[in-house]
Amino acid sequence: MQTIISSRTRSVIVGPDEPFIIIGERINPTNRKVLAAQMREMDMTRTVQDALAQVEAGAHVLDVNAGVPDGDEPAIMAVAVRAIQAVSDVPLCLDSSVVDALRAGLEVYQGKALVNSVTGENERLEKVLPLVRKYDATVIGIANDETGVSMEPEVRLAVARKIVERAADHGIPRENVLIDPLCMTVGADHKAAVVFFETLRLVRRDLGVNTVCGASNVSFGLPERPGINAAFLAMAMHGGLTAAITNPLEPILMTSMRAGNLLLGHDEYAMGWIRAYRQRPAQPA
Repeated sequence: MQTIISSRTRSVIVGPDEPFIIIGERINPTNRKVLAAQMREMDMTRTVQDALAQVEAGAHVLDVNAGVPDGDEPAIMAVAVRAIQAVSDVPLCLDSSVVDALRAGLEVYQGKALVNSVTGENERLEKVLPLVRKYDATVIGIANDETGVSMEPEVRLAVARKIVERAADHGIPRENVLIDPLCMTVGADHKAAVVFFETLRLVRRDLGVNTVCGASNVSFGLPERPGINAAFLAMAMHGGLTAAITNPLEPILMTSMRAGNLLLGHDEYAMGWIRAYRQRPAQPA
């Protein structure tokens, strides 16, 4: 199954037989004072810089979060989307818990956007899915609902199934739904990654849809986060994960992703690996 996300001029294909997709997470004002201050004033200088830096590092899609405290999130989202699409043809993932902000971004977006996100909560489903259908977008479905985040893989699977079925009721085909099995920090629960991997297996087996997660969540609160993130990504790729929202500016993470593509047979003749190697700065003699 293939999921297509596009800008006006570029398409990205997400699928189990395709190279892994990195969705750059850096355009997010949380704990980033300069970015937040600029966004609040509708100044997209840092936003554009972050976008270009992530694309240069190898991001295939860019996540855009405009959740600035005391800011006009719908207006900021629309301005950010326009600014990024003016300088880059990489597809965007519109990231907000505010439905009006998603609507504002979709209204100005050129292409087939990825919406981040919808949960299994009935109210959220009935607000977000009509937007996804109206703008012919794709959507991330997160495997939690009104009852919270379960640590039982079968419960998460049931929520994921509900999201896929409800999307179909709204005329959204399953190839336009990416399920997030929920990556939680192992710093709080040492079994969190194990639960994720089992949920991922069940989603692949029973639903057959493509999958995505916020991969950086796994190491939250721990030292040496890039090393944990890189190991998690390699394991998740082997388990069938098809995309991740994470930081492409972490070299070890991108190395892990490229090695995973090669070892899983998604890099014909190792051309992606060789290309990345050749683009590395020369080391001093």
